[in-house]
Amino acid sequence: MTQTQHRPDHQLRTDVNEELAWTPSVNAEEIGVAVTDGEATLSGHVGTYPEKEEALRAATRVHGVTVTADKIVVRHGHDVPDDADLTREAMIIFDRRSVVVPKNSVQVEVRDHVLTLRGAVPWQFQREAARNAVAGLPGISGVRNLISLRPAATAAPAEMQAKITAALTRHMPEMSQHVEVGVDGTQVTLTGDVPTAAERRSAEQTAWFAPGVTAVDNRMTITD
Repeated sequence: MTQTQHRPDHQLRTDVNEELAWTPSVNAEEIGVAVTDGEATLSGHVGTYPEKEEALRAATRVHGVTVTADKIVVRHGHDVPDDADLTREAMIIFDRRSVVVPKNSVQVEVRDHVLTLRGAVPWQFQREAARNAVAGLPGISGVRNLISLRPAATAAPAEMQAKITAALTRHMPEMSQHVEVGVDGTQVTLTGDVPTAAERRSAEQTAWFAPGVTAVDNRMTITD
């Protein structure tokens, strides 16, 4: 039997602060950290949206952190593009520069420097690529990804379950026996336990690779 590892909140807070300081793209001195029952809350301010994302990822990397809450504010400097300029820049990316996101599949709306993406693409990796393509635009404060998934082809639930299980066995043979895959239509649910957050994320990514998947509910727990 496995037991969930509980680390003291004060130790987690120290580790998160050290991980932020270790991350070269983050100015850790401007970020505050609080931890309650394994949930890390980051506050303070950063100069760009990508820096904010890197800070949140850094906290998630710390073993024992279960959830990362975001209270970081992006503070832009002078000469910040207005919403109309940001909209044009984003559309140029999708119309001319992106080779991954299908052309004419994404619509952009910008309000108060927050980009909202809408539309539909066949695959989750294209949905993520659309978000990543605009996340680094100078002057943005956030990205809301409301792009939906419309797969070009679907598989029967039993076939989808078998393919995901086989892929998990290839990717993480020692842990795959502890992961259960449930399929309801085009939605996948993962349950079971894995020893690290990295393996939890890896299992979820594997499920997204299956043709026809439109949602993955990752309910796996991290155990010692």
